[in-house]
Amino acid sequence: MLKKRIIPCLDIKGGRTVKGINFVGIKDAGNPIELAKRYVQQGADELVFLDITATIENRKTLKDLVKRIAQEINIPFTVGGGINTAEDVDQLIAAGADKVSVNSSAVKRPELITEIAQQYGNQCTVVAIDTKFENNEWKVFVHGGRTPTELNTVDWARHVEQLGAGEILLTSMNNDGTKAGFALDITEQVSQAVNIPVIASGGAGNKEHFNELFKKTSATAGLAASIFHYEEVAIPTLKEYLKQQNINIR
Repeated sequence: MLKKRIIPCLDIKGGRTVKGINFVGIKDAGNPIELAKRYVQQGADELVFLDITATIENRKTLKDLVKRIAQEINIPFTVGGGINTAEDVDQLIAAGADKVSVNSSAVKRPELITEIAQQYGNQCTVVAIDTKFENNEWKVFVHGGRTPTELNTVDWARHVEQLGAGEILLTSMNNDGTKAGFALDITEQVSQAVNIPVIASGGAGNKEHFNELFKKTSATAGLAASIFHYEEVAIPTLKEYLKQQNINIR
């Protein structure tokens, strides 16, 4: 069985780490390089960097910042935001990313997933799915949660696996930033529908939420931002607690 992973996330806007609630009300959360170094020291299993306005601003990811962070860390590093072509991936891998995450661009042109997987391997290909529960259904949203699509979340998850995704980063927009717990229902639905690892994101507020996530769903990783950035929960404390709960943690 895969050991469960704890993953801090750096949402980047204008070169700074930021955090919002339900994808709005964005506030500054610190220097991304300092945060990245701290997470490595604390024993984070991986680090995710999402340039949250690259798609909306129609520009590429901040690759100089990616490079500076990559030089400071020695854990798997996933980078997303503004990736539209295999060339974009090339530049990010050259800057030090281990994996890339695509979201809006994959919805717009699903074959991009296959192109990345064929060129760099499935293990490098993460598809981020931003989902929202509306009108009794979990639907996929794009453009940093601004634009709804007609895609059903579970169907899209199955499809991206078929196209070559090696991992899914699933964020519940309803739970994002609320600190009320992960969206266990959709996380489990997606985890059961695919045979690739699912990272659950959105809603972590305390240690117990991670325990609940790993006991009630098959998600292989829990991702959080503000509770780590503002040191409300320290990663070593979280890992020690989860071990005491008999969760097989890295």
